[in-house]
Amino acid sequence: MGFLHRHRGFVPYLLLGPGLGFLALFFVVPTYYLANTSLQEGSAEVGYVFTWAWDNYGDAIATYDEHLIRSLLYAGVATVVALAVSYPLAYWIAFHGGRWKSVLLLIVIAPFFVTYLIRTLAWQSILADDSVVVEVLRAIGVLGDGERLLATSTAVVAGITYNFLPFMALPLYASLEQIDGRLIEAAEDLYASRFQAFLRVTLPLSLPGVFAGTLLTFIPAAGDFVNAELLGTPREAMIGNVIQSKFLVITDYGQAAALSFVLMAAILVLVALYSRTLGTERLTG
Repeated sequence: MGFLHRHRGFVPYLLLGPGLGFLALFFVVPTYYLANTSLQEGSAEVGYVFTWAWDNYGDAIATYDEHLIRSLLYAGVATVVALAVSYPLAYWIAFHGGRWKSVLLLIVIAPFFVTYLIRTLAWQSILADDSVVVEVLRAIGVLGDGERLLATSTAVVAGITYNFLPFMALPLYASLEQIDGRLIEAAEDLYASRFQAFLRVTLPLSLPGVFAGTLLTFIPAAGDFVNAELLGTPREAMIGNVIQSKFLVITDYGQAAALSFVLMAAILVLVALYSRTLGTERLTG
């Protein structure tokens, strides 16, 4: 304790040590090996050799640009839909949940008690051609007699939205629940309507939750491959499906690693642009 008292400047680094060690072991080191693999040439039969094979990146982008764009598009749509569903839900729980808040939050995260694979397989039954959902949509004219939901882009986006919905709802709730209700009352006392008070007070104060929720939803959704595999067809394949196939089936490790880095780079660029547009300094200030 005497050493820590004399060298207080070391205390923050000591506290950061375990977290930095964890990141170094489970992020930096794997990223290094992935980067090394992305620049290798060869095959599983003869082995792989590091040759600075930058062609892996060019070939990956040229061949699978459609899958990359589709992945980002599906993830973006799923994020927007999840936000549209989660915001009213989180708002109602935060301001009107009362003593049932804990129970309602438990209901929101209840799907997490079931494995990701089982939740996705359940959507196969929900969206099957002979399901109640499809029959109702056909009865009201949304779907034609020969149309279906399963094995379509709609099914894939619906599955992604459902599976990542709690990642959106929980940060939104945490942000909304911290808003002081007296601020809203003050806005209404100054002759603001409920809608104006929401736009001028509630929405701006909840933007940190919107920012966190959209990132927590979009980033894993962009790399997802389970929903496209189980709810779609090869026409709906995402970049995650390509990477999974190249690592485990085709064993083209070099291009698979290159595709992984391309996906990470695309996500980082989009997140940086989004952060700059929304203004993270203002949100966290």
